[in-house]
Order: sequence, then C-alpha cells, then structure tokens
Amino acid sequence: MNDNTDKKLRTVEGRVVSNKMDKTVTVLVERQVKHALYGKYIRRSTKLHAHDAENACNEGDQVRVVECAPMSKTKNWRVAEIVARAAE
Repeated sequence: MNDNTDKKLRTVEGRVVSNKMDKTVTVLVERQVKHALYGKYIRRSTKLHAHDAENACNEGDQVRVVECAPMSKTKNWRVAEIVARAAE
C-alpha cells in the first residue's frame, strides 16, 4: 500500500465532558441503535480521550474528533474542530 493514498479517517462528533487534563479532553459521543427484537431506538454513549494541543476546549463544547495513532494508553483521537461553543 502506498503512503500517498489518503485513508478515510473515522470522524465523530460529541460533547466535551471534562477538560481537567493537560492537552486532553474527554468527549462523550452518543449514538442511537435500533433494538434487534423490539425495534425501539436506544441511546448508547462512549467516552473518548482526545488530544487538544492548545487546551482550547471547554466543558460543554460540541467538538469533532478524528482517529489518530495512539498517543498514550487511552488516547487515540484528536480534536479536529470545535463545532459549537458551550452557552455560558
């Protein structure tokens, strides 16, 4: 495989729930899945650690994160952009 080929990176949107770490934020990503038997949509959530190089994110911000090479034991996402700021 060529190094030049652009691999489609996984991108998800979520809400920052913690920015207490240095250059790291915790992002809550919610998705809806359909129950196999009953057909009802259920809300499922995942918490991801994402790299925030400038410490620009605050709690409540809506952010877009992109998958990247592992940076630590739990951190393998990085903040691509801040979609919406939290209402103060």
